[in-house]
Amino acid sequence: MATSKSATLTFRIAPALKEALRIAAEREHRSIANMIEMLIKSHCESHGIAILNSNETERKNGQSL
Repeated sequence: MATSKSATLTFRIAPALKEALRIAAEREHRSIANMIEMLIKSHCESHGIAILNSNETERKNGQSL
């Protein structure tokens, strides 16, 4: 079973927001990256947004497997 590659996401946020994120991640024993991933998944789930797996994303974008 092949593992899917992860994508890089780079963005800027206010220092106070980054500190709040760091504290939230620390309290849940998560990395900042994992905390952001969890927050995105939670938001999508609560708003009915499907998260496609990598094979579905490639097909949707017209890429071959």
